[in-house]
Amino acid sequence: MIITIDGPAGAGKSTVSRALATRLGYRYLDTGAMYRAVTLVALETGEEPIAVANGDAWTAHLLDPALRSDAVDAAVSGVSCLPEVREALRGAQRAFLAEGDAVAEGRDIGSVVWPQAELKVWLDASPDERRRRRAAERGEEAGETALERDRKDAAQMIVPEDSVRVDTEGLSVEQVIEAIVVLVEARA
Repeated sequence: MIITIDGPAGAGKSTVSRALATRLGYRYLDTGAMYRAVTLVALETGEEPIAVANGDAWTAHLLDPALRSDAVDAAVSGVSCLPEVREALRGAQRAFLAEGDAVAEGRDIGSVVWPQAELKVWLDASPDERRRRRAAERGEEAGETALERDRKDAAQMIVPEDSVRVDTEGLSVEQVIEAIVVLVEARA
């Protein structure tokens, strides 16, 4: 079964997707890390992001702590909005998902990358909650980071028509996972 989890910044996509994949024994696809890895390599080498995305050097950086650096944060939206970069990475994402049983997270996974997913989830929370979460994960005071990312990435954020919306506000990670597990079991 392929489960796609999309949503805006700070909704809990990464935390929930990783934990859900572990709980189900599924593989996990973090598409954000892919865009960040391309961005990191482009920044480090001076190569055009499109050339980086069409190569494979970025794959060695998928777990690099520098993916969360301020430099990558500042540049990733500009890289991820390039249609050629999205197309190149979409091929790798689809190849991964074609192998089955995976939880994939992003902003357009259920709508563009894998619209045939058996379960599509759209995680959300209020702007204030998302701002608070994003600031907490980055060790900052509550700022506009989540909403700024949403504005920058608006073109890539596509709510799948047949997705199930899960409002994560006021819920623990475990409660969100339980809600999704119920949906998975209903489709199994």
